Amino acid sequence: MKLTKKLLALVLALVMCLALAACGGSNSADKGHYTIGICQLVQHDALDAATQGFKDAVVAGLGEENVTFDEQNAQGDSATCSTIVTGFVANNYDLIMANATPALQAAVSATTEIPILGTSVTDYGTALADEALDPAAGTGINVSGTSDGVPAQLYVDLLNELVPGAQNVSVLYCSAEANSVLQAEQFKEIAEANGVTVTIYTFADSNDIQSVVTAAVADADALYIPTDNTAASNMTIVAGVCEPAGIPVICGEENMMANGGLVTVSISYYDIGYECGKQAVSILKDGADVSTLPIGYAANPVKEYNPDYAEAIGFTVPDGYVAYVPAE
Repeated sequence: MKLTKKLLALVLALVMCLALAACGGSNSADKGHYTIGICQLVQHDALDAATQGFKDAVVAGLGEENVTFDEQNAQGDSATCSTIVTGFVANNYDLIMANATPALQAAVSATTEIPILGTSVTDYGTALADEALDPAAGTGINVSGTSDGVPAQLYVDLLNELVPGAQNVSVLYCSAEANSVLQAEQFKEIAEANGVTVTIYTFADSNDIQSVVTAAVADADALYIPTDNTAASNMTIVAGVCEPAGIPVICGEENMMANGGLVTVSISYYDIGYECGKQAVSILKDGADVSTLPIGYAANPVKEYNPDYAEAIGFTVPDGYVAYVPAE
């Protein structure tokens, strides 16, 4: 009888040790080797740069031999984001990086345990449906990350500088992207307070873009496109309509502008990705609590213009703008 009790005690002790090891698996600090799942909404230059920045920072902080990346692209489909992150969760990855708002939302729906870091997300309160969220205090859940947000006032300032006295401005974005909705509403509120009539045009997917852009520029003095991933992936279509019409296109970020727009307030997507990667290192190696990590923001936005587009529409850009030079 005594032997049986001792054996039972040993078995229970072993079970408890295994349970503790399993609980600490994905969130324990500095365990040696880590597997990180990367879900990127769609392939375009800005998101690609953010992903590369993230990976570079993680490798710099953990060592290339100590990390495995499972990098997957959802090709613009939110449902595919869900499938991708569900796989990450099933495999009990150590961390998930979600590049763009739909990817972040899919990850949040898939797990409350694995740390999630977002990047290229404009507003975390909107993305997480938490109006009271204070980015400086963290999200309070298993999520943090970096933002590509730029104050809407800066884009309205571009409009006033480029087209003083503009009466009618169109705003274009994909209706499926929550952060695009937020940016459009902020731009509209500020611009209309300055006496500009703002009309919003939305498309459901890339199949609708050409017809919607055609309608948007018909009576517009300028077009504003927020940091919308679907639009960013289809800027050649946008330019194909706007350039012959001579429409100044104000874009949410540099790579959109470079592929078919006139100006932007530029931030570095590589840099916000890199900052996100540093957050990952602090979580995995140093044991930082993801729920209290402040949301990171881009530093030093720059007014930038596309010389080719300016020439094509016969537009002279005012002083104070930096000409975009493609990376070699």
